[in-house]
Amino acid sequence: MERHLLDKKLSDKCQIRVRFSDVDAMGIVWHGNYIKYLEDGRESFGRTHGMSYVDIYNNGFRTPIVFSQMEHKSPGRYGDELELTTNLIDCLTAKIIHHYSIHNLTTGLLVAKAKTMQVFTDSEGILQMYHPEFYLNWKKSAKWEDL
Repeated sequence: MERHLLDKKLSDKCQIRVRFSDVDAMGIVWHGNYIKYLEDGRESFGRTHGMSYVDIYNNGFRTPIVFSQMEHKSPGRYGDELELTTNLIDCLTAKIIHHYSIHNLTTGLLVAKAKTMQVFTDSEGILQMYHPEFYLNWKKSAKWEDL
């Protein structure tokens, strides 16, 4: 069970246009591409909130994915415009937990819900048991919303 600090989140939204190379022989988004969409969401989130992978890397840390989960609700198709909402959940433990929802702006349907969990390692790959100081400082300056 996750321990959330104050049931707070930070959010970001980005749009994704389904490319021809994203769909399979059935004309729907191939399931593996949704993981790439989640990466797009995390990168957009980092740009919006000032905590990108480059910032983490420049502070001597890495954040590998250790858990991912996705529920597929309806298909995306070539040409559809998707809106990906990425929420960072404030957490007591030294993890980065994102919850996602992907909505199809073309059809109005929920396409998928997902969750990922990342941990902190140093540049040698050693797991860190506490949030790094730079990350704690960033969290203090962030404008969190209630869940």
